[in-house]
Amino acid sequence: MTTNVDKTNGGPSNGGNKASGPADVNPVAKDAVTVVDPRLLVRQEGFRGYLTEFGRKMRSGDLGAVPVIVGIAIIWAVFQWKDSAFLSPKNLSDLSILLGGTGMISVGIVFVLLLGEIDLSVGSLSGLAAATLAVLNVNEGVPEGIAVLAALASGAVLGALHGFFFAKIGVPAFVVTLAGLLAWNGLMLQVLGTTGTISIADDSFVRDLTAHYFSQLIAAYGVAALATAGFFLAQFLDSRRRKAVGVPSRPLSEILVRTGVLALITFTAAWRLNEYKGLPLALVIFVAVLVILDFVVRRTAYGRKVIALGGSVEAARRAGINVVAIRISVYSLAGLMAAFGGIMIASRIGSASQQAGTGNLLMEAIAAAVIGGTSLFGGRGSVWSALLGMLVIGSISSGMNLLGVANSVQYMITGGVLLAAVVIDSVSRRTQRSAGRG
Repeated sequence: MTTNVDKTNGGPSNGGNKASGPADVNPVAKDAVTVVDPRLLVRQEGFRGYLTEFGRKMRSGDLGAVPVIVGIAIIWAVFQWKDSAFLSPKNLSDLSILLGGTGMISVGIVFVLLLGEIDLSVGSLSGLAAATLAVLNVNEGVPEGIAVLAALASGAVLGALHGFFFAKIGVPAFVVTLAGLLAWNGLMLQVLGTTGTISIADDSFVRDLTAHYFSQLIAAYGVAALATAGFFLAQFLDSRRRKAVGVPSRPLSEILVRTGVLALITFTAAWRLNEYKGLPLALVIFVAVLVILDFVVRRTAYGRKVIALGGSVEAARRAGINVVAIRISVYSLAGLMAAFGGIMIASRIGSASQQAGTGNLLMEAIAAAVIGGTSLFGGRGSVWSALLGMLVIGSISSGMNLLGVANSVQYMITGGVLLAAVVIDSVSRRTQRSAGRG
């Protein structure tokens, strides 16, 4: 039995003669480590405090996006050293367009991984959506807008069907989506029929999704300025709101530094893209989707429920979260994003074919989410993981092609990068649990 000590009388307290103070009610362990909010450290000690807290987070396994950002820097440096064309305006522009299709699919995978689940059907769903669009628009003469909406709706509905069997019936997600991979690939072949490949007109709206460039210089620089100003405004207003209610907030100095880094990246990208054909519409669409879904994950009750569900299903259920509805909606969103990605891929290659959605598309979409920093174990990740992961995969593919390296070697290297990402995630979680943060 532990005996409390009455500091006033210098002896043991009997708990009945004198009311205990807060220190007696909630004693702090002697070796307890106090977790200090980095924004408080910055406010009190300047950036020295911020760097101290950053180092502590690294040691405790809270790595964030640091590994993948370092990886991208190394990959770009190596390929630029090997071939100066790697960071040329044309290659960077081509890379930015390549991100859109598989990147869209990977965004949907991020939501599924946040639940701690998997979806193996997104490749087939993307191919089916492309086939649906092509058949309706080209073969049946349905207006493009309606055909696009029908293709997107097919992905959302079939994704919701996967979610229903998983969340309501109790079939494991792996089995449900594996069945979907096979079934929807077969349906795609059925929809395309004996023609096999359906070409999309060069002057169509769908083709323009990846073929159109904003050639005016002001377009790229304007988007960069808008992104920078929007980021600063969002950070500033959030800091002021938090300060008004008395909770830790980022100081203006840190917000300015973050904004400066973003401005450097966006304006440099705008400058390089303007050196070629200008700002690709595909990149604008992809980044816009990321911004919207990032807001959904971080700033809405729905996003918090998704993350809570990935952390602990039972805890989420006891907190009153409708587990079935959230799971169905997430798989529906994954299906929608797969369909969107399929449309973007069909736009880039100019056709829908029997090979759509096959090959290594599924593996690349999953790998991009994981490499970008989304945990396979659920409850941790960001939609920006899709962008970072696709930058890694796309950069490796682009660099290897420039160097004339065989596809077999590219696959092996991408597989090694994926394994490294999962190992880092596993070690990071173990380290955080040891530090009392997991």
